[in-house]
Amino acid sequence: MSAIPEKPALEGLEAKWGQVWEAQGTYAFEREGASRNDVYSIDTPPPTASGSLHVGHVFSYTHTDTVARYKRMTGNRVFYPMGWDDNGLPTERRVQNYYGVRCDPSLPYVADFKPPHEGGDGKSIKAADQVPVSRRNFIELCERLTIEDERQFEDLWRTLGLSVDWKQSYRTIGSDSLRASQLAFMRNVERGEAYQAQAPTLWDVTFRTAVAQAELEDREQPGAYHSIAFHKVDGSGDLLIDTTRPELLAACVALVAHPDDERYRDLFGTTVRTPIFDVEVPIVAHHLAQQDKGTGIAMVCTFGDVTDVIWWRELDLPNRAILGFDGRIIADPPSDIVSEAGREAYAQIAGKTVFSAKQTMVELLQASGELQGEIRKITHPVKFFEKGDRPLEIVSTRQWYIKNGARDESLRERLLAHGKELNWHPDFMRVRYENWVEGLSGDWLISRQRFFGVPLPVWYPLDAEGNPEFDKPILPQESQLPVDPSSDVPEGYTEAQRGAAGGFQGEVDVMDTWATSSLTPQLAGGWERDPELYDMVFPFDLRPQGQDIIRTWLFSTLLRSELESGTLPWKHAGISGWILDPDRKKMSKSKGNVVTPAGMLAQHGSDAVRYWAASAKLGTDASFDPQNPTQIKIGRRLAIKLLNAAKFTLSFDASGAGKVTEPLDRSMLAGLARVIKDASRSFESYDHQRALEITESYFWTFCDDYLELVKERAHNGTGQIQASAVTALRTALSVFVRLFAPFLPYATEEVWSWFAEGSVHRASWPTSQEVNDLAGSDADAELLNLVGSALIGIRGAKTDAKVSQRTPVTRAVIQAPEVDRDRLALAASDLADVGRVADLSIVAADVSDITVAEIHVETAE
Repeated sequence: MSAIPEKPALEGLEAKWGQVWEAQGTYAFEREGASRNDVYSIDTPPPTASGSLHVGHVFSYTHTDTVARYKRMTGNRVFYPMGWDDNGLPTERRVQNYYGVRCDPSLPYVADFKPPHEGGDGKSIKAADQVPVSRRNFIELCERLTIEDERQFEDLWRTLGLSVDWKQSYRTIGSDSLRASQLAFMRNVERGEAYQAQAPTLWDVTFRTAVAQAELEDREQPGAYHSIAFHKVDGSGDLLIDTTRPELLAACVALVAHPDDERYRDLFGTTVRTPIFDVEVPIVAHHLAQQDKGTGIAMVCTFGDVTDVIWWRELDLPNRAILGFDGRIIADPPSDIVSEAGREAYAQIAGKTVFSAKQTMVELLQASGELQGEIRKITHPVKFFEKGDRPLEIVSTRQWYIKNGARDESLRERLLAHGKELNWHPDFMRVRYENWVEGLSGDWLISRQRFFGVPLPVWYPLDAEGNPEFDKPILPQESQLPVDPSSDVPEGYTEAQRGAAGGFQGEVDVMDTWATSSLTPQLAGGWERDPELYDMVFPFDLRPQGQDIIRTWLFSTLLRSELESGTLPWKHAGISGWILDPDRKKMSKSKGNVVTPAGMLAQHGSDAVRYWAASAKLGTDASFDPQNPTQIKIGRRLAIKLLNAAKFTLSFDASGAGKVTEPLDRSMLAGLARVIKDASRSFESYDHQRALEITESYFWTFCDDYLELVKERAHNGTGQIQASAVTALRTALSVFVRLFAPFLPYATEEVWSWFAEGSVHRASWPTSQEVNDLAGSDADAELLNLVGSALIGIRGAKTDAKVSQRTPVTRAVIQAPEVDRDRLALAASDLADVGRVADLSIVAADVSDITVAEIHVETAE
């Protein structure tokens, strides 16, 4: 035990107790002798290790930490790891900006490479000025920067007081993660769950990479309708088509209308010729055509949007794609454009960006007279990569996919059943998962044309002419993992055969970052690496995460677990809400309205910030105004009050402590037993906010009423009367410190050290029984509230008389309902002491509330 400071303060507690916790292994996972029955495991979100954490991270990770601390105090061996999501696009972008480089895989490796720039955000460096480096050099820079970012993140998490076992941390680009990710993928391939296909792919032209359905977002963009005339083959006239993408006219493969649209029913099965390019295309029917949009008939292009892909696939239409990976019109026209005029027109758009090609096509259509009427400006939703700045295009590429239930009804039903089996907190978040699963339109595209990621462990044989045989992929042996096909050689070949006819070529794509993050239970739990540990922790007890990644992280993790083991990966999902700025807008880096937490923690203290975070329920959004952080200030006041109330409580002589006999003391403890029961029930229901609210409310009753009522007896009382007060006070202090420990870890550890051995965070969670045993089964839990009401009346009467609360009262009469009169009299002595009342009478009256009927304040002579 440590000495009580003369002036207890919050300042310095983070550094003091952080060192002690680390040295003593306070939060270490006690593996020796553990079994699945006594382990509580958490599938902690691995934050993206690029840039800086923001206040939303503090918000959601605090929610998880309160649960971890509660479970540890209730006797569980808590497995609480921390991961770092290193790989992926955010890391690559940060490295490009930070070091002023870009990756060019064609370049050779340069030993001891020194980047041209280091530090800051590098956003002033233009892409054209970034120095090209080899893939290996680029990956080395990614490794260097993520390790530094992770170190800073860990320092902040430690300051916040996360009770993580840092010996259980992992990196999504570490060797263990590489092996597990590649192993899971290989098994997906072997079971037929992973496959490759040449197909239309959503493509970000800036980052030159494919994008999955889960990474899309709609953004309202300006556009324009152009009415263009298609010519009926029989010469009977024209059909007007409204389109926002005239630049894709050369890629048109059909016109489509709804099968019930009487305007076009007679035209189904006939053909028209395209303007400018003079290509004959059919008129077809499909239920996705919108009768009330434009002229009710649309052109199908390969490919303008996702609906075009559906029409192309379901109507078995040809592919006349004209967009390249760089977002420009490819050089060669589709083979169906055969007229000299058509090929000359195509030459005018070849090589141009989508924007420039659109301008050119509008000019050509106007010149030919095939653009009808005025161009009508509109705004409409356009698909973007969530991290991108330019609209997505659709190009044909060869990619790897994992089946996700979009085209497999049996798998979809199993995933929906798992969603119903999972315990959601709050429960209404379940529908977001179900809506996502039911709305899937394609399998999960997992290959990415990036550099810093988990390599797809595949090689392809080359035929006698040097062409890759993609339908005969070569997989490594499990014992060889991890591998990098761009530098490693498959069994049976030599490096000299790389790229040679009859030899092989390595896959250059890497896995989508979610393809690794979807395996966090396996990565953290030692799947196929540490079977004993995996059996202890899997399936995990809790998956905590944000609501916005239910469609990505939660779904993909559940999918991988179903494919690998046919089980749920966790029992509970705790979904945090968003942090909103003062204008009630979601905080995000892309909006530029995020607040970084380091300054908050330094200014207000970690306990105060944690209190603010824990004051919000799971699934509930919380606003944060850095200029007026009201909740944080309330939390700081609470933590300081706990320190001061503890010092005050411990100042009383405890030599005779033992039994609690006085009615008011017993009442306070009976009420406290209720608080323990309700707070425990709330935690078991994953309602940390309610547990905090219940505890805090009674703590202020304890401080404002009970401490005031018994301090005279605790100071100056004698014998059992004094001992009863001190015993009750110390019991309550011990309970409150433990109840607050999940929320205010620093203040509670400081107070605990003043009167108890060890760490409060390794102490047992309080039980109602331990308090009720002292209070007695017949204790009146409502007595303290009655006496508190009487005390409020006396204080109010003194205020009305405009005298100090310390002013003596010669006589006071308190009226109480008949049913309360005798109960109130049991605490008359304590009430008279705190009110400094010489003659206190408590009388029964026909009143509904306790009131002061008469009071005589002592006046100076």
